[in-house]
Amino acid sequence: MSIAIKMPALSPTMEEGTLAKWLVKVGDKVSSGDIMAEIETDKATMEFEAVDEGTIVSIDVAEGSEGVKVGTVIATLAGEDEAATPAPKAEAKPAAAAPASVAPVPAPAPAPVIAAAPAPKGERVIASPLAKRIAEQKGVDLKGLQGSGPGGRIVKADVEGAQPVAGTGPVAAAPAPIPTAPVPDFGIPFEAEKLNNVRKTIARRLTEAKQTIPHIYLTVDVRLDALLKLRGELNKALEADGVKLSVNDLLIKALAKALIRVPKCNVSFAGDELRKYSRADISVAVAAPSGLITPIVVDAAAKGVAQISTEMKALADKAREGKLMPHEYQGGTASLSNLGMFGIKQFDAVINPPQAMILAVGAGEQRPYVVDGALSVATVMSATGSFDHRAIDGADGAALMQAFKDLVENPLGLVA
Repeated sequence: MSIAIKMPALSPTMEEGTLAKWLVKVGDKVSSGDIMAEIETDKATMEFEAVDEGTIVSIDVAEGSEGVKVGTVIATLAGEDEAATPAPKAEAKPAAAAPASVAPVPAPAPAPVIAAAPAPKGERVIASPLAKRIAEQKGVDLKGLQGSGPGGRIVKADVEGAQPVAGTGPVAAAPAPIPTAPVPDFGIPFEAEKLNNVRKTIARRLTEAKQTIPHIYLTVDVRLDALLKLRGELNKALEADGVKLSVNDLLIKALAKALIRVPKCNVSFAGDELRKYSRADISVAVAAPSGLITPIVVDAAAKGVAQISTEMKALADKAREGKLMPHEYQGGTASLSNLGMFGIKQFDAVINPPQAMILAVGAGEQRPYVVDGALSVATVMSATGSFDHRAIDGADGAALMQAFKDLVENPLGLVA
């Protein structure tokens, strides 16, 4: 019998997604574990694997379709015990690429479209979501169509050749097409780039964070010389194991241990309660092609720096490839964002809710610094903590920043 392939829930909070790309076509045979499509969630682009064996007989949702609800039938698979009869023209085709640069063209006047008559109550029309959408746009009555898909299912090809039914409902204006070519604005040429789901989520969450979370910022200057010396010694010792520690690996450990030392900062605000965490899971900001994402080093305070380094490299690679699993980026008790590699001296990061703090670290640079009462030159880094003032008092935030500074300036505590 035919098997309906439905839009999967690739994370606990996913309600809809974008079908970014089909990796199979009508007539292809698939086995359990084969990659069928790439699906873009609000966090990452993830691969969708087949769980059944058979032949693709129809693709009902075109690649590039946005807002596809979880549970929507996106394709149909013929099982091994039945003949696979692909429906003509049922395969979804990608839209043609827009030209790189064209002169602005006025949008055409909206054309009148006859709305489809509603089906009588109790009468069920079996059609793919794409076919229903096209029928609504064209004013086609699905009740009068004979489906060519599996089990008489009405598919895209059936609707495209049908004529609208006159006099079945009020006249509705079709929406004007959205321009895809660069359009001048105030005389300044620009190119409009459609936001992906990840960028939309970043925009929404950061806007909510700045509007709803009262941020308080605390900055300390941290001397790095001892940490850099220890890093060099550890890398020599770990060279045979193929491990090379970065400064960021040690800072992850330092923040995690500081949170354990100052548990009042290892919390989150949850309306009428304060959640106090018993371990420090550090979310680390990674710049991926689709946008910023924060993979998590779980229980970082209890792990050795070599293990943190190995895990972080693997997580960063998966983040850049869009292959992180939900449990690898959802959660965390605090975040770390490091822009030091870009030469940024100091910055204030936006809290990643529902967490209550994020640490922003800048570049280590040679600065005049007082050491043992005498002015000298030292390698100094500025670190700024952003705290949710609903959950963390200023004095507690200051205690965390002091604990972090002490651990970095006396780094043997990171390997003890």
